[in-house]
Amino acid sequence: MEQYKKEFINFMVESKVLKFGSFTLKSGRQSPFFMNAGAYITGSQLKKLGEFYAKAIHDNFEEPDVFFGPAYKGIPLAVAASIAYYELYGKEIKYCCDRKEVKDHGADKGSILGYNIKDGDKVIIIEDVTTSGKSIEEVYPKIRAQETTKGGIKIIGEIVSLNRLEKAGDSEKSALDVITQTYGFPAIAIVTMKDVIEELYTNGDKTVITEEIKRELDKYYEQWGAAQ
Repeated sequence: MEQYKKEFINFMVESKVLKFGSFTLKSGRQSPFFMNAGAYITGSQLKKLGEFYAKAIHDNFEEPDVFFGPAYKGIPLAVAASIAYYELYGKEIKYCCDRKEVKDHGADKGSILGYNIKDGDKVIIIEDVTTSGKSIEEVYPKIRAQETTKGGIKIIGEIVSLNRLEKAGDSEKSALDVITQTYGFPAIAIVTMKDVIEELYTNGDKTVITEEIKRELDKYYEQWGAAQ
């Protein structure tokens, strides 16, 4: 595992973004872990977070032109990643996000806030985590609506912080695999739960993922684990 991935896993725990215990998800599933990117609340945390996203994007995708952060949690992620990408690689990446309500007046009216995506742009969608893959159903048509010719905007991928590696809805596949299969672009994560377990349990001191939590994780994945 790359060093930045190990650092990111510990960063999520230290920032109280990744927690272990018992949590009820929006889907109704009872999960032994939970990730909440809304817990990144300081400038130093957002700076580091942007760097982790930038490194993962640089390692896995061709160079993009635009970071699209779905409202609301995706907005600071796209901004932080854009700043970090410039600092690390010297490339200006524009950012934008969707509006929950279309603005019908002013110079910046429309459904997009920030940079106006146009034909020829290579776009990466940045989110925190996805369990069902539902969010992309709202985001994808908003991006496509900015095109003047079909396929004029190239969505080169989506990236999230953590791949939960669990079944998405009624599918046997993970949400990221479903997105890739449905939309035709790679959907990846900085780290997966397999990476998290390796770092915090297999190679860790078992103070974060204890033996008891590991048993709960094993039970959870027996029931909800996605086909690999």
